[in-house]
Amino acid sequence: MPRLWARMVAKHRIIRSETVELTDDFLEALHDVCFQMDIPRPLLLEKHRREWDQFSQTSFSKDHFVEAVAFDKLEIERIDEDAQKRKSKDPRNG
Repeated sequence: MPRLWARMVAKHRIIRSETVELTDDFLEALHDVCFQMDIPRPLLLEKHRREWDQFSQTSFSKDHFVEAVAFDKLEIERIDEDAQKRKSKDPRNG
């Protein structure tokens, strides 16, 4: 089952991370992870939806939160444990 991985980043370091199950409803998973991390939900803009659809990841800066937050960025990413690992195309990796 795919999961949503959320990372709070401050000064280029991960200060906290959580994962939740990712159902078909992306907004529900985002709400769950924000509840788990005890942070307000960020504003979801068209930019975030587009990045999520194209790359299965996006990030929210401090400006995307209505309330003040104690981190610089919230990054979210889809992780799929069942997905086949991609092989590197770099010839040095053999």
